[in-house]
Amino acid sequence: MNWIEWVGHFGAFLTSITFIPQVYKVWQTRSATDLSLTMLFIVVTSTVVWLTYGIALMLWPVIVANSIIGILSVLLIYFKLTFTKK
Repeated sequence: MNWIEWVGHFGAFLTSITFIPQVYKVWQTRSATDLSLTMLFIVVTSTVVWLTYGIALMLWPVIVANSIIGILSVLLIYFKLTFTKK
C-alpha cells in the first residue's frame, strides 16, 4: 500500500467517526431537539451518492466510510423522530 492509499484510509477513518460524538450525546440526553432534520437528510443523500461512486469504482475507503456515516446518520434521524425533549 503506497502513501496515498494510507492517506485515503486515514481520511475514511476520520470521516467515519465524525458523527459518533453526536450520536452518543443524543443517546445520553435522549434529546435531538437541536439537530437539523434537513442537514441529516442532506448527509444521507450525499452518503448514498458517495456509496454509489465508491461501489462503482470499488474504492474501499469510500465504501466503508460512507457506510458507517450512513448508518450513524439514519440513527440520528431515528433519534430526531423519536426522542422528544421533556
